[in-house]
Amino acid sequence: MIISQLHDQRVVLVHQDSFYHSLSDEQLQKVQDYNFDHPDAFDTGLMLSCLEALKLGQAVSIPNYDFKSHKSIEPARMVNPSDVIILEGILIFHDPRLRDLMNMKIFVDTDSDVRLARRIQRDTVERGRNIQNVLDQYAKFVKRSFEEFILPTMKYADVIIPRGADNEVAIDLIVQHIRTKLSQHDLCKIYPNVFVIYSTFQTRGMHTLIRDAKTNKHDFVFYADRLIRLVVEHGLGHLPFTEKQILTPTGSVYTGVVFCKSLCGVSVIRSGESMENALRACCKGIKIGKILIHREGNTGRQVCGNDFVICDEFWFWLQLIYEKLPSDIASRHVLLLDPVLASGYSAVKAISVLLSKGVPESNIIFLNLIAAPEGIHAVCKSFPRLKIVTSEIDATLNEDLRVMPGLGEFGDRYFGTGAG
Repeated sequence: MIISQLHDQRVVLVHQDSFYHSLSDEQLQKVQDYNFDHPDAFDTGLMLSCLEALKLGQAVSIPNYDFKSHKSIEPARMVNPSDVIILEGILIFHDPRLRDLMNMKIFVDTDSDVRLARRIQRDTVERGRNIQNVLDQYAKFVKRSFEEFILPTMKYADVIIPRGADNEVAIDLIVQHIRTKLSQHDLCKIYPNVFVIYSTFQTRGMHTLIRDAKTNKHDFVFYADRLIRLVVEHGLGHLPFTEKQILTPTGSVYTGVVFCKSLCGVSVIRSGESMENALRACCKGIKIGKILIHREGNTGRQVCGNDFVICDEFWFWLQLIYEKLPSDIASRHVLLLDPVLASGYSAVKAISVLLSKGVPESNIIFLNLIAAPEGIHAVCKSFPRLKIVTSEIDATLNEDLRVMPGLGEFGDRYFGTGAG
């Protein structure tokens, strides 16, 4: 059920049962006395190494265990790294090393009669055993192991689900939590005012196109506009609102919301102007101001301050060249527009201009397509009460303070002013 709802993500399911130890010839002769529900029945070390490799983005080989011969057989199952790794098994909470790998632990609490009925059906139909053998094994090992090794691990669960797959509400909540975690960059855990729009194959596909050096201007603008629209809509969702009841054409009452109307956009010339059309499309008649900041001088990795920036042999000058803002901007919520947040120092300068005009820091929402960690650190440390909304956080900056892997000079690619 979880996998079916995560249809737009790469999900891999790993079964604990795949890691059963192969039985020796001596053990096979007394297989009826072997406890398959004991933690020692599994090769937990191998399971740990496979899961650790998957979490590091490496492909792994999962054993192919045959329940009729009680041995691992060839070929093994090749598993590629995925967005979501689901480990399933009745004893996966027993080992603390396994628990430490998990981002979320779910215990499915099912009635003992249902568990026994399912075991009988599985073992007789799938594994070719007779009912009497199943009942004997249940009485001798299964019930006792459940009480000794499985039931006590319920306390480690983050979520306990009664009724399993029939509990649609619980599954919806779990899927929602997974989606939230997938869209959450590590920096979002450091700075609660940083928001990354939810990543899907569609958004990643658009990023692939706008980042590709071979993409022509027409396609670059088309897909950049689509991503910008998503960022703008996400940013608008962070505006304050009030509830409002309206009457529908059917004569029914609908309780909805009304967002704050005191809103304006401010674009950082010139790349920020590429985001204005999306904002106008979402907010009819919105006022848009302009800020132009000029940066001149040598550049380096470590910079500091607002106007004159110097560190070791590197320096540059940030100068406010032009600003035209609504006269009542101090009473408005401001959407600051700049598609690329790199070092963050031009952004800090632009935000400082807004603050000098009386705009409360908490009333500023900074929208961009991509952001570098260095830029996020610079802005959030200076202005912890504003919000940053972006579509992806890139890896780093290079020695020229360009975002890596980045997408090149955004303004030149968008407006067609680049070389060639």
